[in-house]
Amino acid sequence: MESSFQIAQILVSILLVVAILLQVRGQGSGFFGSAQASFRTRRGVEKTLFQFTIILVVIFTVLSIFSAVQPSWLF
Repeated sequence: MESSFQIAQILVSILLVVAILLQVRGQGSGFFGSAQASFRTRRGVEKTLFQFTIILVVIFTVLSIFSAVQPSWLF
């Protein structure tokens, strides 16, 4: 059971890195972005990718907490 948490955590972390890199690539205006890009609203695919990233962060956090605590009721 412990190895399944580790495998799930690795897969979620890879997806999270890919989602973050896709968001950075979409900015296209330098390393830190521009002032105009920071005050615009997200729409379409960009909004979906942003929400997917938040979901992945929550899943990764929950998996990390469960794998660190290793509750006895799971085994």
